[in-house]
Order: sequence, then structure tokens, then C-alpha cells
Amino acid sequence: MNKVLPSADAAVADIPDGATLMVGGFGLCGNPENLITAVHRRGVRNLEIISNNCGTTDEGLGVLLKAQQVRRMVSSYVGENKEFERQFLSGELDVELVPQGTLAERIRAGGAGIAGFYTRTGVGTQVAEGKEVRAFDGMEYLLERPLHADFALVHAWKADTWGNLVFRRTARNFNPMMCAAAAITIVEAESIVPVGSLDPDSVHVPSIYVQRLVLAEGLRKPIERRTVRPRVS
Repeated sequence: MNKVLPSADAAVADIPDGATLMVGGFGLCGNPENLITAVHRRGVRNLEIISNNCGTTDEGLGVLLKAQQVRRMVSSYVGENKEFERQFLSGELDVELVPQGTLAERIRAGGAGIAGFYTRTGVGTQVAEGKEVRAFDGMEYLLERPLHADFALVHAWKADTWGNLVFRRTARNFNPMMCAAAAITIVEAESIVPVGSLDPDSVHVPSIYVQRLVLAEGLRKPIERRTVRPRVS
């Protein structure tokens, strides 16, 4: 049951070209830094990545994008990455933009075994193109389908050696729901403790959803846009 591997490189060693990856994080908060770097070193290509955004031009998932390792992005926000903009406008990158709440629910549905759901978000916009529209109580709704992935790359605050996970504050974001929506979930945790050390009531994701675990090392936790204001005396 010990799921701890010696390195991030060992954890991603079987990710092939053309794989679909779910990658946790919101902006650069809660990014699995070690795992992203290991995928970059592995050099796999034609990846489809499902993530809230694609990092920045030089940080997070932007590293994979800049190295031409990404074929398609399914995300909700692209504003901090100039290379994303360039590749999209030039036709190098296939992009599916998804409203943020819809993205979260599609991932959750993928993990919960839900075949689809109806939402009012996107009705009458480009988001609705090619999708079934159905009326409920006099209002139109879009049918949205679930998302699944071959691998999920996740950052956790604490884990035990079986893979029970605890997240910290806003770094939780999309990470927990991705654990259930992928065939193989790979987690980097800032701290790995023996089984029995975590309060069961504090566990956010049970170990059944985690296949591989590595200790996160050398984290930089960069900030996308630092704003400084005068202290109030």
C-alpha cells in the first residue's frame, strides 16, 4: 500500500506522447511544480491538458507550452500567458475555453460517473455551439459532458504513505476533484507522514483515488502578479 516513489521523474515515466493530463492549480497557486518539471524533462509531445489555465509565459504549465509539448488546452482563463495567446492566434494550439464553474463541474462529473448535466451558463454564446439545448421551466440550458484524463497531476499539502490527502487553503482549488476523474492520479505532497498520522476528519481525498505519490522538493511557489500597497499606519 505504500505509494511513495523516489522521484517525480519515476512517477511520470510512463506518460506517453498524446496523453490527456488534468493538472491542478489556479493561476500558479497549487501547481504541481515538481511533476510539471518532470513531464518537461521527459519530453513527451502532443499532450492534451485540462487545467484552469496554462500558467504564465515562463512558469507552471507555460513551460510545457513554450517547449511545444502541448497540442490542446481545455481551460477557462488564458490572460497571463503571452505564448498561449501567440500559439492560439497562429493556429498552433487547439483551445477549448470553458466557463470556470462549468469546467469544475465537468471534472467533478467525470469522477462521479455522471454522463452529463444541464447548465444555463453559456446559453446564447459561442460556448453553446454544437451542444444540445433543452428547456426546463421555461428557461434554456446547455448539456455539458464530463471530462476524463489518462493522468492527473496534483499538488497536496500533506499526505500519508497510502495516499490520503490534505490540501491547504486556496491551493486546494481544482486538485481534489481531478483525483477522481483520471485513470492514474500522481500526487506531489509537501509533507508525507506515516499512515495513522492524519486526522480522518481532515482528509480531503481518500487514498483510493491516488496511485502514485512523491515528496515535493525545492518548491518556489511563484506569484503571477505581485501588488504592493502602502501599509496603513
